[in-house]
Amino acid sequence: MSRIASCFQRLAEARRKALIPYITCGHPTRDSTVAVMHAMVANGADAIELGVPFSDPMADGPVIQKANEHALALGIGLRDVLAAVTGFRATDTTTPVVLMGYANPIERMGIEAFLDAARAAGVDGLIVVDYPPEECEAFSAAAKARGIDPIFLLAPTSTDERIDSVARLASGYVYYVSLKGITGAGGIDLAEVAQRVARIKRSTPLPVGVGFGIRDGKTARAISEQADGVIIGSRMIQVLEEGDPAQAPERAGAFIASIRTALDA
Repeated sequence: MSRIASCFQRLAEARRKALIPYITCGHPTRDSTVAVMHAMVANGADAIELGVPFSDPMADGPVIQKANEHALALGIGLRDVLAAVTGFRATDTTTPVVLMGYANPIERMGIEAFLDAARAAGVDGLIVVDYPPEECEAFSAAAKARGIDPIFLLAPTSTDERIDSVARLASGYVYYVSLKGITGAGGIDLAEVAQRVARIKRSTPLPVGVGFGIRDGKTARAISEQADGVIIGSRMIQVLEEGDPAQAPERAGAFIASIRTALDA
């Protein structure tokens, strides 16, 4: 059983919901990523989405775009992201790590070479925003053959056909985007989230994580009533920026602890 499947099974047995923070590798400093990852896990994160810096992150709002630009200016590339996972795995062999990014860096490295390197580093899942399920059956199969879960996004506008395509190819979990827009936007419609998550669950037994627009414990708790996990990105990035970069792990840990408390209340 994969680390992602084991994580969600363990949480389901405990009647708890997954807390999955997103951070951009290399932000706020080149060397802070592994320490931030450990701090989040120590304070209640169940899995981590680690962003691969990219110059044109089409699904991301200004907060994550800025973090991408900052990391790129520091020279952070895909190999640095894999090195961060390797560093994290030196002392944490159980927490799932999912890379989130775009196709260009992967294709530049070469798909087979990237997947081999990702497996060697200890990557558990991949979200490639601009790989729609209709166009990446071979990629999904190659990832699964290496024990890496391909994870896909679904949105309020996703058709039944798209949901079924994702259900057929995905593993690990399904990422439901709660908003018709970019990361960091507000105005989550909880009734719509409930309806759409229920629809997804009719097509797949995979857990459903919900992200985009979750900024605090109250919203995370409300979303967790409908979903198997909550994903927090833009607000997590802001927390890392709100003070001395050297104290970023401590801020990350405190924020995650507050969300964990709300989820477990």
